[in-house]
Amino acid sequence: MGIWTRRFYAGTASALLAIGAASAAITQAQPKLPTEQITIVNQHGKRFTFTVEQATTPHQQEVGLMFRKNVPADTGMIFPWTPPQISEMWMKNTLVPLDMVFIGPHGTIRHIANETVPQSLRVISSHVPVAATLELQGGITAKDDIDVGNKVIGSQFNDAG
Repeated sequence: MGIWTRRFYAGTASALLAIGAASAAITQAQPKLPTEQITIVNQHGKRFTFTVEQATTPHQQEVGLMFRKNVPADTGMIFPWTPPQISEMWMKNTLVPLDMVFIGPHGTIRHIANETVPQSLRVISSHVPVAATLELQGGITAKDDIDVGNKVIGSQFNDAG
């Protein structure tokens, strides 16, 4: 999944044109990125562990999960944002539905976009500043009863262990 923009550009046409031109050149999935373990603890105390690829560079974040034909239930991709910011994503060239989990700096889930629409250009926003966006298999958050307010444990979240 590619990002629409890392920062909120308040409708700056030149920024959108530059992003659109760069995205147009992406024609295949990127190689698998380095991974880390992320654990989500739901409101019932049940833990779910995912092996997630780390999209840390602007190019890795732009390509994201584009052109991937599946996202297994125990995997995903994390996009860290430093400093925390409003995360705005899209599904351009993304072939499968995703659940986008927007995570605050202390590992609390702030917003979830469930079952995003493949290949849509609609902007999917965190609505509030977040430290990371976690993309998982579409429908997994509902299946695992993961919701806003749940805790995410990972190396980049302060006080999350």
